[in-house]
Amino acid sequence: MLGCGSDKPKASETEKRITVFAAASLTESLKEIGDKYMAENKNVKIVYNFDSSGTLKTQIQEGATCDIFISAGQKQMNQLDIKASEKLRPKKLDYILEGSRFNIVENKVVLVVPKNNVKNIKSYDDLVNKLKDDKILLAIGNSDVPVGQYTLKIFDFYKLDEKALAKAGKLTYGSNVKEVTTQIAEGAVDAGIIYQTDATTDKLKVVDNATKEMCGKVIYPAAILKQAKNQVETKKFFDYLKTDTAEAIFKKFGFTPVK
Repeated sequence: MLGCGSDKPKASETEKRITVFAAASLTESLKEIGDKYMAENKNVKIVYNFDSSGTLKTQIQEGATCDIFISAGQKQMNQLDIKASEKLRPKKLDYILEGSRFNIVENKVVLVVPKNNVKNIKSYDDLVNKLKDDKILLAIGNSDVPVGQYTLKIFDFYKLDEKALAKAGKLTYGSNVKEVTTQIAEGAVDAGIIYQTDATTDKLKVVDNATKEMCGKVIYPAAILKQAKNQVETKKFFDYLKTDTAEAIFKKFGFTPVK
């Protein structure tokens, strides 16, 4: 009967689902961007999986449903990109949609202390001196996650021996940057090395920024995967991530545009 509405498609039948795998440090910014996009595109549902970039890469290799991948480091993206040099992708994986990859934002690796800052840590130089002489507990990321890899570069810059520090009980670890951030926020450690964005979100005290010479630039690459089920809708959201609107949200959480 005309007008009864029985032939109208259900929401679940028209909804376009986009699954985004993204580094944990992008949690707050991407959720806000996604909420804004979904408010403007009622037929789209954006689903996120936030974790360390290495864990996400492994999940993609193991067949997890993923349309967009945003890593906190080039290493994990290179390992999935057939266009990367063979040295960077030893397993010759081919997951990245050609032409989609771009550098989305830049972050900073910062030294953060709890509110009370009992050890009065003032800078990376100060931290290094105190790690050598005093009993300091420093939270860092595991070596298989980008924030941990940047931290190890800082250790190399200062000629610090990670294994010796760990053996001396001066290091504690997190499997992603959020775990490290929590340890600092709860005052379980004397200091931690995390991203500027996580310090901004948790309102933690930053005492120093790592320079390019210390750990390189912290660039986040993004790409659409070849396996994306709905590439038209996926590309629309992917392009939205490049807009001024998305950039303003990224900036709010401490990211900077890639120059």
